[in-house]
Amino acid sequence: MRQHETDGGARKAVFTPVDNRARVDTVVRRIGDAIELGLLADGEQLPGESELAGQLGVSTVTLREALMALRQQGLVTTRRGRGGGSFVSLPEVPGEGRLRARLRGWSTEELRDLGDHWAALSGAAARLAAQRTEPADLLPLRRTAEELADARDTAARSRLYGRFHVELAAAAQSARLTREQVALQSEVGALLCLVLADDAYREEVAERHRSVISAVQDGAHETAGTLAERCVRESAARLVAVRLTL
Repeated sequence: MRQHETDGGARKAVFTPVDNRARVDTVVRRIGDAIELGLLADGEQLPGESELAGQLGVSTVTLREALMALRQQGLVTTRRGRGGGSFVSLPEVPGEGRLRARLRGWSTEELRDLGDHWAALSGAAARLAAQRTEPADLLPLRRTAEELADARDTAARSRLYGRFHVELAAAAQSARLTREQVALQSEVGALLCLVLADDAYREEVAERHRSVISAVQDGAHETAGTLAERCVRESAARLVAVRLTL
């Protein structure tokens, strides 16, 4: 079974109608964030222009402008002729030096504020998921947690970490929370490479994710929320610690 056949709500949130403000920019951000997070797989073919425009609630003209911008960013490639279409092109994660330079652009106060926002989102998602989700809805979360436990590449680790929290919001059956998580991961996702390179911490995170899943499955909504919040606050604190060394 292909990955995108089991991703459920997290992928569905990518292809829901965008709002009326700056629609081209919104489409670019929505699809671009999903690609960088790995919700859309490298080499995956996007739906045809008419179908995709309909899913997003925009005109084909708007969609074509958005696809052009995504091609310029190197996130989408287009093939002509038979078997052609628009295909996802997963970007390379910047090297450690560039990531540290990017982190230097954040103040410690901004990182702590980001951690607070992230904890609020993930905590709310976990509490709602514990009240609303069915056992089958937890399959994407379980798969992502196990992939993170086995991941050797730091770029893959950061994408899987972010994907877990997006899928947690999807399990809460909240399209708005899911989109908020996708947008947040586009801000912080690559920076997590700076803390997830540590194998011991990667194993710790994977175990934390398993604990969140168990609490959600048991319907223990307060426990699930607290565990999810603790997980992201620890990651934010580690990013602050790295920032203080720069």
